Amino acid sequence: TFTPCDSDNTAVMIPGTPVVQSLHAAIRPVNNICPILHCLGIRFEFVYLFGVMLFQVSAQIVELFEACRQQSSDLYRKETCRAQLQKDIKTLYPDARLYLTGSTMSGLGCRSSDADLCLVVGLKVGIYKFLQVLLIRAKVPILRFKEKGSNLEFDLNVNNTVGIRNTFLLRTDIRIQPLMLVIKKWARTCEINDASKGTLSSYALALMALNYLQILKPCVLPSLQRDHPVSACFDPSLDLDMVPDASHRVPHYKSKNKSSLGDLFLGFLKYYAYKFRWDSKVISVRDAITFAKVSPDWRGKFICVEEPFEMHNVARAVHEKAKFDAIKARFDEVMCLISYFLK
Repeated sequence: TFTPCDSDNTAVMIPGTPVVQSLHAAIRPVNNICPILHCLGIRFEFVYLFGVMLFQVSAQIVELFEACRQQSSDLYRKETCRAQLQKDIKTLYPDARLYLTGSTMSGLGCRSSDADLCLVVGLKVGIYKFLQVLLIRAKVPILRFKEKGSNLEFDLNVNNTVGIRNTFLLRTDIRIQPLMLVIKKWARTCEINDASKGTLSSYALALMALNYLQILKPCVLPSLQRDHPVSACFDPSLDLDMVPDASHRVPHYKSKNKSSLGDLFLGFLKYYAYKFRWDSKVISVRDAITFAKVSPDWRGKFICVEEPFEMHNVARAVHEKAKFDAIKARFDEVMCLISYFLK
């Protein structure tokens, strides 16, 4: 197997080095790697295994997931902070509610992940007075802060309630969470998983992966909103406090697709490298399809990923051609390496 590059930008072969070690190493900065060979550690490790021993990749993805996943103690700590902060906020706004959202609740959180919070408040005059002085262009402004005396970070938004409902899109097939985590690790190491820098947000990346799982024959995941429009957490009229309990009313979907995690990960990379039409298609998890960029809302956008509830483009951060080209290049490069080792 292959480890990250040596100081002269050449790959070093060390028999028996597991994928999980390479991935852990790739999370940390690696010096002396030329731009073309960025993420070489992850890529060569996976390339070798895909070409020679694909059956081991699935087990090592699970190993990575178990090693990195958020523990119950991490969730307890975040929930304790949320409860205390909500208590403090209620002294000013008695009707306010504060929810943990994002990877913390979806099962995709790592031990080092920050916590996303959604503050739900009424649109009162007093709040408008504060909002009028903000000079933030972001569609969803974020307040970022840390727990005092620790490195636990929080990202807080106000009234972006879609983040509460979409948390449960990932809680269906047992393969989804480990697969999502390794995709996210790969994308982050490739520097294409940071919306603040003009690349893909974690949410956009997750929807891309979900849509890939939906269009497989047979599918790994159906359209939960289509199949359960009003009976569960996807009902937009359902009170937010009821969403977590309502998610348990979604019947378990037993997929006929028995592909391994290794197969699915390789398939995801191959699909977006060779098959998906970036120039003409919109990704829709809501309907489990891709559809043409006919509407003016989609035309002219480099990457179109439909938000399942509000139906806007969650990949809108990718608005520069150079960033778009870099994202496509990462998919193309890893598949070129895989193809080379499969020869």
